[in-house]
Amino acid sequence: MDIRQILFKLSRQRVGIAATLLVVVIYFISHPILDLGELKSLDLRFRERGERKAGEKVVIVAIDEKSVNELGRWPWPRTRIAELLKALSDSGAKTIGFDIVFSEPDQNSGLQTIRDLKEKTISLKLDEKLLNYLDRMEKGFDTDSALKEAIEKSKRAVLGYFFHFGEGSGINEDDETGKGRYSFVRALEEGAATPVKEASSMETNIRPVSDAAKELGYFNIFPDKDGTIRWYPLAIKYGDDYYSPLALQLVREYLDGQPLSLVTAGYGIAGIKVGDTDIPSDEEGRLLINYYGPQKSFRHYSFVDVIKGRVPAEAFRDKVVIVGATETGIFDMRVTPFESVYPGVEIHATVAENILDQEFILRPSWFALFDLLSILSIGTLLTISLQRLRALGGFVITACLMVGYFYFDRYLFIEKGLWLNIVFPFLTFTSVYTAITVYSYFSEEKEKKKVKGAFQYYVTASVMEEILKHPDKLKLGGDEKELSVLFSDIRGFTSISEKIPPEALVGLLNEYFTAMTDIVFKYEGYLDKYIGDAIMAVYGAPVEQEDHALKACLTAIEMMEMLRYLQKKWESEGLPRIDIGIGINTGKMIVGNMGSKRRFNYTAVGDNVNLASRLEGLTKDYGVPIVISETVYEKVKGELQCRELGSVKVKGKEIPTKVYELIVKVASSDLPGK
Repeated sequence: MDIRQILFKLSRQRVGIAATLLVVVIYFISHPILDLGELKSLDLRFRERGERKAGEKVVIVAIDEKSVNELGRWPWPRTRIAELLKALSDSGAKTIGFDIVFSEPDQNSGLQTIRDLKEKTISLKLDEKLLNYLDRMEKGFDTDSALKEAIEKSKRAVLGYFFHFGEGSGINEDDETGKGRYSFVRALEEGAATPVKEASSMETNIRPVSDAAKELGYFNIFPDKDGTIRWYPLAIKYGDDYYSPLALQLVREYLDGQPLSLVTAGYGIAGIKVGDTDIPSDEEGRLLINYYGPQKSFRHYSFVDVIKGRVPAEAFRDKVVIVGATETGIFDMRVTPFESVYPGVEIHATVAENILDQEFILRPSWFALFDLLSILSIGTLLTISLQRLRALGGFVITACLMVGYFYFDRYLFIEKGLWLNIVFPFLTFTSVYTAITVYSYFSEEKEKKKVKGAFQYYVTASVMEEILKHPDKLKLGGDEKELSVLFSDIRGFTSISEKIPPEALVGLLNEYFTAMTDIVFKYEGYLDKYIGDAIMAVYGAPVEQEDHALKACLTAIEMMEMLRYLQKKWESEGLPRIDIGIGINTGKMIVGNMGSKRRFNYTAVGDNVNLASRLEGLTKDYGVPIVISETVYEKVKGELQCRELGSVKVKGKEIPTKVYELIVKVASSDLPGK
C-alpha cells in the first residue's frame, strides 16, 4: 500500500486518533520543554490561587537590615548568637533552628590575639599577674565556647549544615556526629538503588558546637532547570546513611522527638514519616513546596529586637523559630513561583509549616494513569465532536473544552491541593484540533476540485459556490424532492442533418447548445445532460429554489425568444430553419448521484421526469412551442400567461393529465443584437 492509498483511506476520525496516540507517545518520551512548561503552569496556578495565610506555628528571627545597622556588619561574634539563644529559650520557644553554619572558629572574637599575647608573656617570663589576667580575657573572648554553652543550656537548638556533591574528598570521620540521620530506614528491595541525591562530602559545624546541638539538619535546596525552587529534598544519602533536612528535624523536635522513618524501594523512596504522620514525596524523596505567598508570609522579628528585649515573650512561646539572614547582600536569594527574590530561610519555614499543618500539594504516583486517561478521553471526545463541524465551529468547541478543563484543574488545585498535568491535555486539544482542521482543509479542497470538475459545465458560477459550501450533499445516492424538469428537443433533426455538411451541422448545434445552456444557467438551472439534440435541465437541485417552477418557465420562454433570433441569423447564413419543443413538469422525483462508486452522475429520475419528456413530445401534436403540466400551471398562473390545451392520457399514466400552453410573446427589442 503506497502513501496515496493511505491518504485516500484517511478520515477525520483516524486523523484525530492518530494525533491522540502521538501525544501519548510524547508523554512517555517526556520531552524537557514540555516538562518545563508544566512546571511553569504550576507557578501560574500558585499565582492564580493567590496568597494564603501561613500558620502560627513557625516564626522567623531575621538577620535583617535593621540588625546590621545597629550591631554592625555581619558576621557578628558568636556571643550575639548565644544571646539570641538565651532570649529565645527564656521566651519558651519549642525548638530553634539555624539556617547558618558555624563551620570555622569565630574570626571576630579577638581570641587569637589574646592567645598570641599569652605565648609572648610566657616566653618572656613576664609578671604572673599579667598571665592570670590574660587567662581571664581568653575565657571572655572564647565566643565559640560561649555559643557551645548556650546551645547546651538551651537544649532545643537544631543547627544547619550542607553537603557537597560531585567529586569530593569522600567521607570524613570528623563529620560523623551521629545526628541528622533518619531514625529508621527500611528497604523493600535489598540492594536496590534509589534516585536520591548522594553527597560526596559534608560541610558541618565545628565539632564542639555540633556536639552541643540537640539535632542537625542540612539546608541544601536544589532548583529546577529554570532556577525556580519548587521541591524540598527530604533525604540525602551520605555514605550508607540517609540524612534529613533542617525543616524536618525542626518538625521532629516540635513533636517531642518523634522518630523519622524512611522506606526505600527499587523505584525510589516509597515513604517518609515523622512519628505516625506521612509526608508525601516523589521517588527522589522530594516534597512539593506549598508556598503561602511572597516573602514575609511568616512573622518576621528583627534579631536585634529579640536580644534587646523589644519583642514580647508570647511571640515565641511553643513555636518553631528559624534564624536566618534576610538583609540584602547576606541571604541566599531564591526564585519561587511567587517572586524571583525570596530568602532561603523562609523556604525552610514554609516546609515546616506545611508538614505541621498537613497542607500539601499532592501529585500521587497514580496520577500518571490519570494523565493518560485524560489524554485519551480528550482526544476521543474532541475527535467525535469535530466529525461534522467546520473550522470555526470546531474552534469554538475546542476552546470551550479547554476552558472547562482549565477551570476543573484550577478547582482541584485551589480547593483540593491536587496537581493535575495541564500541558499534555492542552497539547491533546491543540494537536487533535489542528490535525483534523488541516486534514479537513486539504480533503475539502480535494473534494471541491472534484465537485467543481464535475459540475462546472452544468451550473452557473453562483450555483457552483453553493454546491462547494455543502459538498456532502453530493454523496452517492439520492433524496426525494419536489423539483421542476425541462426537456427541449429539436424537431425533425434527422432530416436537417441530411441537408447540410457535418462541419456546418456541428457548428450550428454548438451555437444552439451554447445559447440555450447560457439561458439555463441564467435562471440557475442544472444542466443535467444533452441527449443527442435534446436538453434536460433540473431546477431546485442541487441548490434549493423556492420558485423552481417559475424559473423553469422563464427559461423556456427565453429559449424560444433566443430561437427566433437564431432562426433569422441562420436564415441569413443559408442554414436550415430549426424549431424546438419544450416540456416542463413539476413534482416529486429522486435526485442525487446515480451510478457506481467509481463513476456516477448527478441526475433526477422518476415518473415526473418521464412526464416532462412526454410533454415535450406533445408540442408536436398541439402545434405549440411549450407545454407545461397542471402542477406547473398551479405554481405560475399568477405570474405568466397560460392556455389550457385539454387533458391527455400520457404514455405510462392511467389517469388523464391536464396540460397547458405557456404563451410566448417575442419582443424584437429584447432579442440579442437588437
